[in-house]
Amino acid sequence: MNVSLTLAGWRKPARTNFHGILVSVVVAVAAISLAEHYRISSMLFALLLGMALNFLSTEGRCVPGIRFSASTLLRIGVALLGVRITFGQITALGAMPVAMAVLSVALTICFGAGLARLMGYRSRFGVLTGGAVGICGASAAMAIAAVIPVQADDKLKERATIFTVIGVSTLSTLAMVLYPMITSLLGLDSQEAGVFLGGTIHDVAQVVGAGYGMSKETGDIATIVKLLRVAMLLPVILVITLSYRKHHVAGPGSTPKPPLLPWFVMAFAVIVVINSVGLIPAALQQALQTLSTWLLVVSMAAIGMKSHLKDLATVGLKPIVLMVIETAFLAIIVAMFLVLAH
Repeated sequence: MNVSLTLAGWRKPARTNFHGILVSVVVAVAAISLAEHYRISSMLFALLLGMALNFLSTEGRCVPGIRFSASTLLRIGVALLGVRITFGQITALGAMPVAMAVLSVALTICFGAGLARLMGYRSRFGVLTGGAVGICGASAAMAIAAVIPVQADDKLKERATIFTVIGVSTLSTLAMVLYPMITSLLGLDSQEAGVFLGGTIHDVAQVVGAGYGMSKETGDIATIVKLLRVAMLLPVILVITLSYRKHHVAGPGSTPKPPLLPWFVMAFAVIVVINSVGLIPAALQQALQTLSTWLLVVSMAAIGMKSHLKDLATVGLKPIVLMVIETAFLAIIVAMFLVLAH
């Protein structure tokens, strides 16, 4: 009887969410197919295709599943990013790339928060854009947005997340094309070029494309350096969570105090540890990486369906300038590390 009650308890939410999840998956399939053909971020395609179907999120059977995909599936996808990282990869590169990853991410986020305030925005918008630029593009933007609480007077979080995803995906694609040419003009060798590309380009896929487009050695180094930045996602989310808990003020209309450790952050940390000790077979590791990518693209499609293009029209030029300056700031920091390493 208990078993039947348990099954019944799962059956209802499964039925409720099915249609919204299904349409999100269909959009994700189309986005990934287009991304493979045009070599542009699948998340960007998913977001834009989702926006074209935003009427599905206003009423009808798809609404609960779209919300589920934009929240729960997003968090599962972020947790599974842990299968990309091991402690061995981090220590194999030595002290300089690790120090560069830690400092460049921290400085970019702090710089973004300060610059956002100077430009008239909340500092949390600068944390969101700086984290996306400094860590791993759209994936970081979605993970950080998931732990930034929404206040009663703050209705722009979703719009800010969407803009950040579009901006960071576009900048990452441009960097994939321009940065290899810059490394050639600067006369960087294969190792230096790998460190620069891995330390500056936003999304993992674009790092891989730029690095291996130059040489295998450059691609290998760029990918590992990039994964060091991805590993910074865990401490950054922890710091953000603790910061908002510290400054949280309870009151009418405010969100509940965020948990000390969100469950998907704990899952991310556990997966990194398990992966580091070699308990995840290579085939399963590859499968989980693929699953993580799919879940993030599905959730991005759902976020797009919850959004409206007319909302983005009100963003203006200043946020674009903010992200471009953050991108340039990150590139300057990495270039300084390369100069100091000589």
